[in-house]
Formats: sequence, structure tokens, C-alpha cells
Amino acid sequence: MFRWLNGPGAAFQDPLPGSTNYLNAYDPQGHLMRARTVTAPTETPTSDETGESINQGGNQLEQNIASGKPIPKETADDLMPFPMNRMFRSQPVLSEELRDEIYKKISQEAWSVRRVSAFYGVAMQRVGAVFRLKTIENQWLQEGRKLATPYARAVNAMLPKTPAPPNSKVRPIGHEPINDLPVHSATTTQLFHPVPESMHFNRVSAAKVFARDLLPAEDRIPHPEMVELAKLEQENRGREDLLEARRVELEKEEAAIIDTKRQRQAAQEATSRKVENPRWQFRFENIKVESVGRDGRARSGVGARYGVPPQDRKKGQIKIPTRVE
Repeated sequence: MFRWLNGPGAAFQDPLPGSTNYLNAYDPQGHLMRARTVTAPTETPTSDETGESINQGGNQLEQNIASGKPIPKETADDLMPFPMNRMFRSQPVLSEELRDEIYKKISQEAWSVRRVSAFYGVAMQRVGAVFRLKTIENQWLQEGRKLATPYARAVNAMLPKTPAPPNSKVRPIGHEPINDLPVHSATTTQLFHPVPESMHFNRVSAAKVFARDLLPAEDRIPHPEMVELAKLEQENRGREDLLEARRVELEKEEAAIIDTKRQRQAAQEATSRKVENPRWQFRFENIKVESVGRDGRARSGVGARYGVPPQDRKKGQIKIPTRVE
């Protein structure tokens, strides 16, 4: 163990700045392999030449660090923290600068979560989480609480990061896929739907089979406007004009959603009665027995939040269609 610590393991005593420093990125001699490949000769080296080329790679890396040159970017093989598990790759995290940019866009420039998600290539759930955590962090700083900044800095130094764009003219690097289709609860059951051969059956028709109010896939993705932009780009339309028009449309849609939520909340508060004590707040609301519907599964019924298990895998249930409509 001490032979390894004093030999190849000595490279991990002072971690390389700006690198993940995983074991798989170093050779048995303790030199960074992606720095060696830059200075490696074109011919196949012998055993003696191999050691010399390795030393040249290590010396070249030290010269680059001393002169302030950037370290080569990690490859897919460098992002394997466990050498015996070659299927696992370390996923990038948001850099501190990018998180500050996201918080600034929402809090100061009044950007919507959807717009920030499309601009930086970050999922809307992650954008919301960044904004909430940054808000709590600023609140703690105002209260004088001590943050675990050294710990967070040390952990972030070990992981690959998605950087923030250096200026507004540079297009941000996408962090993750932002248009993944979420699984709708209505599509988790088994269905057998006979269709005539002459019928034009598409995604809209398939959505109506699962639920009458279920939208097709292209309308349920988080950013359907990106599909429209891609179609208009193929028509050689100006991207800036398209983005501006879409931004105005999104602002109108978000204003309508906020107004609908406000009206729903006001109607709920008007029909419920609150009873408060020093620790809890109880809400009482009048209900009707008929609100559960004919099958007892209506969303407006009591206990709808707990859900009802589907019957498609229950023994004795008829799973094939008994008639054609």
C-alpha cells in the first residue's frame, strides 16, 4: 500500500485542478493518460520507449500546469470513478456560476422557468430546485448562518461540471435532455383496442383511447415550442423573430396559468373553513356523496389523492374487448 502511495498514488495527494482525478484516468505509473496521448509518437514504442513516452507525458503536463495552459478535457473513459465497473459514467453537475446565472435570470430579469430551461438546456424541475435552494442560501446568509462552502467546493471539484456561457453571445452548453416525455398515469394500464384497417389511426387517436382528455406526445413534452421552432427553421425563417414571437406567446400562456391557479385557490378558500391552533391548521370542506362518481374514482371525490389501483392485472378481469364501437 505504501509503495503505491509513494509511487503512482502520489498524483492524488495534490489533486489536479480542473479535473475529476478518477483512477481510470491515470496509467499504472501515475501519469494522466490523456496528456500522454497528446505527446505520444506515431510509431508503436518498445518497452523502453513506452516508459520514456510516459515520462514525457507527465513532464508535458507539469509544464502545461506551470505555464497556465488548460488541461485536456476528460473523455468518456476518464469519467469512470470505479475501474471495475466500466458501465458507470459520472454525470456532470451544474457549476456554481451556472446556478448563479439561473437564479439571476429568474429573480432579477423576471424570466420564466420554462424560458430559462429552454435557454440553458436544463430541465424545468432542476431549474425550480436551483431557484429554491439559492433562495434559501441567500436567506441563510442574511440570517448569519454558516454554510458548508468548503465541503461543497471539495465535492464539486471531484465531479464533471456544465459551465456557464462566458458571455451573452455564446450559446449555452445543454446540460441534459429537456424534452423527455413524462409517463402519464393513464398510459400505465394494458389496453386492447380494435381498429379497422381503413381507419387513419395516429398519435392523437391513440391518446384518446387511453383518456379522452389526454394530449398526444408532441403536445405533452415540456417544450412543445421547440418543435415548432425546428419546423419554422426548415422554412428558412429568422430565428430571432421566431424566438421573440414565441417569448410573447409563452408570457401570455404563463399569465393565463397563473390567473387560473389564483381563481382556483380563491374558490377553494371560499368553500372551506379553517380552524387554527398554535401548531396546526385544519381545513373543513363540505362534500357530497355523489361527487365520487358512478365508479367511485372521480377526482372530485373524497380520497382521490390516495389513488385506486388499476384492475388490468387482477385475476378474473376480462382483458380483451367484448364489442366494437
